[in-house]
Amino acid sequence: MTQKLQGRVERITYSNEENGYCVLKVKIPGERNPITVVGNFVSVTPGEVLRMEGNWDHHSRFGTQFKVDRYETTAPDSVEGVRKYLGSGLIKGIGPVMATRIVGLFGEKTLEIIDRESERLLEVEGIGSYRLEQIRKAWEDQKDIRELMVFLRGHGVSAGYAVRIFKHYQKGSLQVVKDNPYRLAMEVAGIGFLSADKIARNLGFAADSPLRAEGGIFYALQQAMEEGHECVPRRRLLEKCVELLEIPAAVLESALDQLEADRHIVVQSLPGDVAQTFGDQRAVYLKGLHTAETQAAKRLTFLKAFRSLQRKGNPDEALEWLRKELPFQLAPLQEEAVRRALTDKVVVITGGPGTGKTTLVRAILAVYKRMKASVCLAAPTGRAAKRLSEATRHGAGTIHRILEFSPQGGGFQRNEQKPLPADLVLVDETSMMDILLLHHFLKAVSPHATLVLVGDADQLPSVGPGNVLQEIIRSGQFPVVRLTEIFRQARESRIIVNAHLVQQGKFPVLRTESRGLQDFYFIEKEDPEEVLEVILRLCSQRIPVRFNLDPVDQVQVLSPMRRGMIGTQRLNIALQEVLNPQTASLERGGQVYRVQDKVMQIRNNYDKEVFNGDLGRIRKIDRENQEVHVEVDGRTVIYDFSEMDELVLAYAVTVHKAQGSEYPAVVLPLLTHHYMMLQRNLLYTAITRARKLVVLVGSKKALAIAIRNDKMQHRFSLLEERLRGSLGLEG
Repeated sequence: MTQKLQGRVERITYSNEENGYCVLKVKIPGERNPITVVGNFVSVTPGEVLRMEGNWDHHSRFGTQFKVDRYETTAPDSVEGVRKYLGSGLIKGIGPVMATRIVGLFGEKTLEIIDRESERLLEVEGIGSYRLEQIRKAWEDQKDIRELMVFLRGHGVSAGYAVRIFKHYQKGSLQVVKDNPYRLAMEVAGIGFLSADKIARNLGFAADSPLRAEGGIFYALQQAMEEGHECVPRRRLLEKCVELLEIPAAVLESALDQLEADRHIVVQSLPGDVAQTFGDQRAVYLKGLHTAETQAAKRLTFLKAFRSLQRKGNPDEALEWLRKELPFQLAPLQEEAVRRALTDKVVVITGGPGTGKTTLVRAILAVYKRMKASVCLAAPTGRAAKRLSEATRHGAGTIHRILEFSPQGGGFQRNEQKPLPADLVLVDETSMMDILLLHHFLKAVSPHATLVLVGDADQLPSVGPGNVLQEIIRSGQFPVVRLTEIFRQARESRIIVNAHLVQQGKFPVLRTESRGLQDFYFIEKEDPEEVLEVILRLCSQRIPVRFNLDPVDQVQVLSPMRRGMIGTQRLNIALQEVLNPQTASLERGGQVYRVQDKVMQIRNNYDKEVFNGDLGRIRKIDRENQEVHVEVDGRTVIYDFSEMDELVLAYAVTVHKAQGSEYPAVVLPLLTHHYMMLQRNLLYTAITRARKLVVLVGSKKALAIAIRNDKMQHRFSLLEERLRGSLGLEG
């Protein structure tokens, strides 16, 4: 029989933003201790009064609980309730201390005064005009957000999306959701088509609605981009959408035409030879990707053809000078690269670890400095830029930073009108560059400059769309110097030797007769649970003790996959408990964050100047201001609680996310469970991330599968064809 209860929320002991399930402690009048209440709630806040309907239940572990089927909320009905309500972090700028002051002055009329006479808050000690405006805005916003939350939850969608939607559309949010929920998937970061489709279907949108067809096509193209494709064959795209949406092809073709007419996408017609290779006569692009590909190809072709009025130096004289100045002799291929850097406008230098790329870069810089030429060094990530700077003793910056992104200016300030002031522009870790970053970067390279692209073409392609370095090399339009000789000092490192063996399709050397510490280990385990136990012991005890390395900052666990028994998601939860077992934490979207946690940024945030793959450490969780302070590359980056979906735990990261980084120690699980991701270039990339130590944990069978599998995952792109001239540069 259904029972009714009324009480004040004392605290929230558990909350899952994805489904709204909460465990609450509620004070019932007449009861000495708060009772435990469980159920699905929308944005419940301590201090609020709940009128509940449900039944008592006995949980084997947690004891007696009241399971709520229906409920209503009302404003707090007591001074203590109001204090709890305001001090819960509901309003940015009011924490427990400030809530006590406000309630001490206004008592039971506090909420009415905030709502109708907010200027009276200036009477409270510590509240000035700035904080007053902050409180006013937060109060109004939370009312609108709560209305949106109630609407979304009423249509079966997580209320956790409400803040994200409100940030994008502000007060028009609810109307946008009602008019065309598919806009959310196309315009709001982090909200996918499936969530938008769920809202739309609950609102009564037909399964074959043109808006649903357009949203589905856009979603399929976004998915393709996340898989690394710059474009998709039209026929393949329509087939995928028919399967995904269960909509007739005719409706989808009309939607495709409409998206093209509205300039959300570009449909590129292909000439016969290109169409045959591509597998279709038409390629479909998201508009931004089409612009990036065509303009990058156009700019590279222009740079190659442009001839400065005066070349910067004589290569023969420069090489003779280097032979006298350097304490060692450059190898023939290294000398060829120096020569190319003085005679050609665009040069590619590629090679594996230990082949002298860094030495060569130093030599090129020395020659340009001797000529009093200006130099700009860049890399895609902060860690790669820092490593480049340390290796060359010359300032280097991330590509984003040297392009001077400005939130106020609305984009990169360096472009064709304001190019980089450099005679030589050299980029390291070019394999990490995706087509979008390449496009913005090339716009800022002066036509008078020499562009040198350095990278390891055998590594995994970029996380983002395209396979830039490989396609530039394959086009055959630019001089490429491949460094192949492993120098003597590098041959002493088993990490480097084994990396090259793997790259050649050979089994690495797993045993050695030498005593003492080694730099490459293989621990054979077949069972995933045993692999997990070994990794936890390695990271928390064995490596820190034996190699004197910090378990968080200097040991990095890599995994081929995010999901699965030994994927990064499970590894992170286990490693967090072992390496940072604190109780104080913040939970957002089912993820627990703690002070001192190692975290990674998972999307570019130009306003904060943090980018996909950047690592940081949480230094402070500020509940009053609803902020998390993260130290990234020596500076503090502040995240609002609603922005925490941009961060994930990073005790373990995927090999893809580790590109461009180096760590003192790398631990890599390899099991046949990872079958879909067991590839030679993935294993090679993982091994080459380590400077001092590699530990592989897993089965020899999985290791053999990865070494044999040299098939690179195909990415649809037409950059190579555009560079060759097989396809127009204008698109």
